[in-house]
Amino acid sequence: MINWQFFPKSRIIPEHLKNVLGVFELNENLISSEVHNYGSNEVLENVRANLEKLDFQIEKSKKSNDKIKVPVLFGQNGKLEKYFDADGYNRATKTVIEVEAGRAVTNYQFLKDLFQACMMYEVDYLVIAVRKDYRGNPDFQNVIIFFDTLYASGRLQLPLNGILIIGY
Repeated sequence: MINWQFFPKSRIIPEHLKNVLGVFELNENLISSEVHNYGSNEVLENVRANLEKLDFQIEKSKKSNDKIKVPVLFGQNGKLEKYFDADGYNRATKTVIEVEAGRAVTNYQFLKDLFQACMMYEVDYLVIAVRKDYRGNPDFQNVIIFFDTLYASGRLQLPLNGILIIGY
């Protein structure tokens, strides 16, 4: 079963994020961390076609030309000065998707994903897909606990309208 949590908890999950969630649910048998030991690129490849049907641009490979570059800063004459790479991006819904595997919690990759999404130009929503289980550790639950704490404390205001955490 795919697990998920939308933040802030005081808002209902938007329809376009329900559609993203549906992609992971549709492909659960191909990506479940309880069955498979895939890296993030393999998981992304398994959900690619369905996300592209939702008008997401999806990273094709680690080659520079195949990466999805989301603007952060603009320099002289409007030239792109700084960008961050994303696994997926939908310009119309202003949504970034990051698919993580082993490094999600161990290396705090989910925090880097959060920071980068907060800096990206015209990004309102972040989706982070993480393994439910990584080497016996409950990565999905650990990420949820972090975001529960972040939102409950009220000490940090995020420039995002919402964050969807998916446990696969």
